[in-house]
Amino acid sequence: MRWCISIAAVLAAGMLAGTAGAAPPGPSPALADQQGPPSVDVELVIAVDVSYSMDTDELAVQREGYAQAIVSREFLRALKGGPNGKIAVTYFEWSAFGDQRVIIPWRVIDGPETADAVAGEIMLTPIRRGSRTSISGAILFATPLFDGNPNRGLRRVIDISGDGPNNNGPPVTPARDQTLAKGIVINGLPIMIKEPSSSMMDIDNLDWYYEDCVIGGPGSFVVAIKDREKFKEAIRAKLVLEVAGHSPEHKVVPAADKEPRINCQIGEKLWEDRWGR
Repeated sequence: MRWCISIAAVLAAGMLAGTAGAAPPGPSPALADQQGPPSVDVELVIAVDVSYSMDTDELAVQREGYAQAIVSREFLRALKGGPNGKIAVTYFEWSAFGDQRVIIPWRVIDGPETADAVAGEIMLTPIRRGSRTSISGAILFATPLFDGNPNRGLRRVIDISGDGPNNNGPPVTPARDQTLAKGIVINGLPIMIKEPSSSMMDIDNLDWYYEDCVIGGPGSFVVAIKDREKFKEAIRAKLVLEVAGHSPEHKVVPAADKEPRINCQIGEKLWEDRWGR
């Protein structure tokens, strides 16, 4: 089942980590037949949008948000609350189909020192921007990254952020479905802090688009960021939920189980209408 979380609820998510009586999640069915016990609690791929629709301030705040989240008290508490007390994480930036760049190869975070090292690497990399928005390309790039991770996890999660719909590369829903079939969960962080502009290929209800067209898998959820001042806090709370393995419990609205409320190829249509190609 998929979920959408209000920003108010997600900012309180740190309180969920370490909640007494919460049973740790078991491995996904696709991972259960792999040999050897899991060595980490979650394998987490962080996929970050750096397309030109993101201004340089947003890119800086986004990157700082992930770096600060990884070293936060709430994140480290959630980390230690898992059965293995550690996660494996990789971080890459994406824009057009075929334009993805790994910033942090697979790293194990098991406490403050390793968290500081990963956060430092994130902040030291120069900020870049790219053209177009290919969520499908990001998903298809993220999925085989798990095969190169030497640390098996109880769960596999792709955390994908973006401020617009897919407008480049294959349609997003087949890419999503192919990934979900491998037992991988996709969560979304739609960035909605600007008024939609047709010149930038923006859409209303980007959160609906992410809920119905992008995310999926058991316990998957969307955190919509609509306030620039809460950007970093929302990133932190979202990572806490993913590391702790909690499904949201407060002020949660189930995502639609019917036909998508929004055309999952709306980004491609907007691009074709504007540019004719």
